[in-house]
Amino acid sequence: MAVRTDFPHRVQRIDHTWIPLSDGTRLAARMWLPQDAGPVPAILEYLPYRKGDAFARRDSHHHPYFAGFGYAGVRVDLRGTGDSDGILLDEYLPQEQDDALEVIAWLAEQPWCSGAVGMIGISWGGFNGLQVAARRPPALKAVISMCASDDRYADDVHYVGGCLLAVDMLPWAATMLTGNALPPDPQAVGDGWRATWLDRLDRTPSFIEPWLSHQRRDDYWRQGSVCEDYAAIEAPVYAVGGWADGYSNAVPRLVEGLPGPCKGLIGPWSHAFPQDGQPGPSIGFLQECVRWFDQHLKGIETGIMDEPRLRAWIQEPVAPATHHAERRGRWVTWTPTRPWTWDFSPPAPATHHSVESTGLDAGAWCADGGEGDWPGDQREEDERSLTFTSEPLDEDVEILGFAEVDLTLEVDRPAAFVAVRLCDVAPDGSSLLITRGVLNLARARPPVRLDAIGQRVPTGHRLRVAVSTSYWPWVWPSPEPVTLTLHAGRLTLPTRAPQVEAQPDFGPPEWAAPLEVQTITAGHTTRTRSEDDGAHEVRFEWDVGGHRRLVDSGIEMDDTHVSTYRIDDGDQLSASVRVQCSSALGRGAWRTRVETDSRMTATATEFLVEQRLDAYEGDEPIRSRSWTLRFPRDGV
Repeated sequence: MAVRTDFPHRVQRIDHTWIPLSDGTRLAARMWLPQDAGPVPAILEYLPYRKGDAFARRDSHHHPYFAGFGYAGVRVDLRGTGDSDGILLDEYLPQEQDDALEVIAWLAEQPWCSGAVGMIGISWGGFNGLQVAARRPPALKAVISMCASDDRYADDVHYVGGCLLAVDMLPWAATMLTGNALPPDPQAVGDGWRATWLDRLDRTPSFIEPWLSHQRRDDYWRQGSVCEDYAAIEAPVYAVGGWADGYSNAVPRLVEGLPGPCKGLIGPWSHAFPQDGQPGPSIGFLQECVRWFDQHLKGIETGIMDEPRLRAWIQEPVAPATHHAERRGRWVTWTPTRPWTWDFSPPAPATHHSVESTGLDAGAWCADGGEGDWPGDQREEDERSLTFTSEPLDEDVEILGFAEVDLTLEVDRPAAFVAVRLCDVAPDGSSLLITRGVLNLARARPPVRLDAIGQRVPTGHRLRVAVSTSYWPWVWPSPEPVTLTLHAGRLTLPTRAPQVEAQPDFGPPEWAAPLEVQTITAGHTTRTRSEDDGAHEVRFEWDVGGHRRLVDSGIEMDDTHVSTYRIDDGDQLSASVRVQCSSALGRGAWRTRVETDSRMTATATEFLVEQRLDAYEGDEPIRSRSWTLRFPRDGV
């Protein structure tokens, strides 16, 4: 990664300013302004992730970069987070979008702003950029949305394929509970920091309550799902994702569905900016952002809209591993594909019941690029599943898009799901996961649509379809043991003829000089797996950067997150998820800490969630709250 210093404009950083809202709430903002430029467009990033500490270094990579090219870079903490007033009650509420409309109008009216505003964001910020665009604020002229979804129910950390996503639902709820309970920074907000903190500790809700109260797609999930009405979005959208991320499916849907100016880009990356994402190769994505905003916020003809509407990275085969620093491949234009089909119907009905531990080699749903995030060799998973393997291919098969598996089957229980994996079996027998999908059979009937992918399967390799009735810890187990009988199966792949294309020149990865951070205790990430007499445990320990100090502000942060998933073969009701989080924040004599402990289990008829929150000022406990929640199972 190259640090860019030769910007056209000098940059001034304003660490804290208030943006007033009509109801009296103040939102906290950090801004980077070009000093020697006239009124310029503003680029807004609007997040719940704490501008002054947790995300300060990350923000310093790109907002000063934009300012150096003649934009006002603006980072705003959502209502109830970071240094802002109020309480954050849930994800993506209409209140969040209403506040954004006021923020955008305020920015457009500032003397240093030209009146044009763009939005950029990854994950949460990618979601709300699309959601705010659907509200059509007059000053919003363009959006860059990365690693986000157009469908809050079908493609987010809560439910996938109508199944409850155990791997992420409780961990995400615990993460947000911990972060939302942290105080604002006294250095930014003044003496009122403690009253604001105590109010947060008393009123911050458990996000998992509405998520588990709405187990089917209803109006709760439709709100904020821009797929409900793509035509509502008129501002130009650049949708970006990576094959290793959990959100890449939305990119081709957005490019196909949005009626206005739109571009898409899908690389090999995980849940990260493309200039520093793994697996590589990374690209000069910030240069691409400047081209996009120059075109749509400044009216400069950059040629970006004359280029292919959607580009994707076709991955070359690789030996299975739980971490990939890079995926070899090439860029292609997403053009119409031709179907490649394979009938894998068994000669006689095939009956199968998966052991509960099937899925332990699944890796992360939303990979961040760390060790253990990727699914390793799938041979053990294949042995636990019902599998069908083709003859060696007599020519390369290049896949680009959504594969589908049509299944004619029956199950012996009313609540059941199927997990379907597509693998590349090399001549040495190793099994590389290409793509996968899950489907709740109580909600829908096959076919199973697998996640979009770009992958070349070479001559001599074989394709394998694996079907299972368990996929832990991705999917919460069915309430009763399920036996599946498969009568017929058909795989349909979207394929393209291999061809040589000119490769785009994105330039080398670069960013602005980041804030200096002093490491007090180095962070680490580990993913461990243990087995004991049929009991299986997957433990994911995430020490978020360790204990570190921002040198210019002196603020210290120390965060840990441990998720533990347990299940016993032979007992699907033994499944449990426990998440333990700790976040400490301080400067000098000012020391605060929030700890949470969350656990989720299930009976055949209910989901059970227990959460506890403890807050400390120094070593003195000041608040303790607990939740005991029960939710009837509704077909999951």
